[in-house]
Amino acid sequence: MLVRGGGIVGKSLALLLARERFRVGLVEARATKADSEPDVRSFALNTASKHLLESLACWPTGLAVTPIERMRVFGDGNSVVNFSANVLAWMVDASALEQVLQQAVGFQPQVQLNTVEQARLTVICEGSHSSTRERWGVPYQRHLYAQSALSARVLCDQPHQQTASQWFAQGEVLALLPIQGPQGHEVTVVWSVAPEKALQLQHLEASEFAQQLQQACGHALGTMTLNSPRQVWPLQRACAEQWTGQNPNADGAWALAGDAAHSVHPLAGQGLNLGLADVAELVKVLRERDYWRSVDDPKLLRRYERTRKGGMLLMDQGMDGLQWLFTQHGAGWERLREWGMRGVERSPQIKQWLAQQAMNA
Repeated sequence: MLVRGGGIVGKSLALLLARERFRVGLVEARATKADSEPDVRSFALNTASKHLLESLACWPTGLAVTPIERMRVFGDGNSVVNFSANVLAWMVDASALEQVLQQAVGFQPQVQLNTVEQARLTVICEGSHSSTRERWGVPYQRHLYAQSALSARVLCDQPHQQTASQWFAQGEVLALLPIQGPQGHEVTVVWSVAPEKALQLQHLEASEFAQQLQQACGHALGTMTLNSPRQVWPLQRACAEQWTGQNPNADGAWALAGDAAHSVHPLAGQGLNLGLADVAELVKVLRERDYWRSVDDPKLLRRYERTRKGGMLLMDQGMDGLQWLFTQHGAGWERLREWGMRGVERSPQIKQWLAQQAMNA
């Protein structure tokens, strides 16, 4: 087996395959200048992702993990939807998670780093700009949103109280996500705005950026202080036409997983959860295959593709529909959104269903 891509999805897959007694070659990308910059990312992981990482003994500990117990979504007018549960999701520090996975790979003798040998099955986990996918001519359909996301970490006067907050206003989406433990005063900012505004916010003086952020969230957490570099990237939805196929220049087959196969709007923070669900399903299909089927059997791999495309499609359409709805202008659209959010807030059954979908997606 060969896994191309040494990010969180690639390393998780390599470790799961090794646990199933496969010999795995893991090809990591060469380090770039961007890799030396501090990683400001944090991921909202659901129950399924937590269980998968715990099964590999790769769940971070301490302040690297913050359980989310409440979520507030603010819309037009005074509309707000409140969610609460014992745990809705877990915010996990990206660099801490990658470090734990790197250590686990180093202790796994079934995983060989940066091998280039041929394999019966090559799984491409190189992200949305996968060079292997492009080189092998796999079509990847992209739709760029008229938005970029800005992410940073911010210290706040008031504690976050394990609450994630999200504001929809004039086509923009601002999320404040709690990090640094249950008692923390720090949040990760994900601010989806027009590309030119994202660049403007990125290059503001730190104090001016904090002031604009405080105004955008209605001073929800008091005075804010920028505590990291600001990173900006374009938002897109994307999906490969094929997720599996036969190697073009050698024996064996290939499969895509993670952002190499799909990319969705970060409205609900489900990107990594979808990638880890790909990993879990692919390993399940390989583990449960008939004894006479090889790992590169086309029917076997299409089973993985059908299952995961179906699961991803619902999330993709839901996020795209919400993004479209909240970018429509006019009093009629504002009244419609306000009516819809008030209806959700008044319905415990709908709120419970939505929370369950996010926790188990």
